[in-house]
Amino acid sequence: MHDVVDAQGHKIGTMEAVYVDTSTDEPAMATVQVGLPTRHRLVFVPLEGASVGPGYVKVAYAKSLVKDCPAIGTDDVLPAGDEEAVFQHYGLPYQSGAAGERQLARR
Repeated sequence: MHDVVDAQGHKIGTMEAVYVDTSTDEPAMATVQVGLPTRHRLVFVPLEGASVGPGYVKVAYAKSLVKDCPAIGTDDVLPAGDEEAVFQHYGLPYQSGAAGERQLARR
């Protein structure tokens, strides 16, 4: 598992999974495990502008913004209807598929 840090090097949490954009199959977001050891939750962070170092992934977003993102439980999946809220949190455009398909898929 890799640590996820913000642009200033502050640890946000531990990477849990990578999600790809279903239209391009390219990595789009990652889920990061945050919170206290007894109350973990997962938040999404965009991978655009991210860089990889030894044992860590540095994202282009501030720790405070990432931690305020809509979260899911560690055993949950992001409901399709909640995807747009994650994109809006980061000011990113959201586009579901023509038939309402999800934009994100876990890999």
